Amino acid sequence: MNRGARMARLDRASRRKVNCVIRDSCEEDVTLVQSIYRHHVLYGTSSFEEVPPSVDELKVRRTDVLEQGLPYLVAELNGDIAGYAYASPYRSRSAYRFTIENSVYVDHRLRRRGIGRALLAALVTRCSKDNWQQMIGVIGDSNNVASITLHQRCGFVRAGVLRAVGFKFGRWIDTILMQRALGPEAAPDILAYDLKGCSQDREEPLG
Repeated sequence: MNRGARMARLDRASRRKVNCVIRDSCEEDVTLVQSIYRHHVLYGTSSFEEVPPSVDELKVRRTDVLEQGLPYLVAELNGDIAGYAYASPYRSRSAYRFTIENSVYVDHRLRRRGIGRALLAALVTRCSKDNWQQMIGVIGDSNNVASITLHQRCGFVRAGVLRAVGFKFGRWIDTILMQRALGPEAAPDILAYDLKGCSQDREEPLG
């Protein structure tokens, strides 16, 4: 399918309730993952990268995530990748070894459809089954209300703000730190909510 046809399909999907599937990613997904991330790098402040990484670079990053036993998930909508999410180590120092950081990106044409929430909820649930104790959300831009609200709805609390630590698009940008506990005792059933059609009942096995 050419890019124009894919965009037309996604544009049609954006005008109706979504019906997506959250699943483990595969290497073939990375081309579409790169397309989603490229837009956020070039036009948004959720990422502090300024030059979009190549498909090959993102394949290396995905491999690094998987080799550390962490999930790298995608949301599939009508045969296309509508968003993705993964966890990565929060810091490299050994005492941080039970703390991870989340990353969630959704196709910019499909925002406010419940896809980001489904991805983050699935990511929290998956990581809560292992030995991870805390998940950190590092949110670019204190004006990023959508991402802050998404994290709050998935059980995160605001832990702090780092003022003017990034410079992009000619202005200084804050980062917001949000945090939630993981593990069987700390993870409530955050999947019991209205996803506007993006239902966990339609989720494929995550492993």
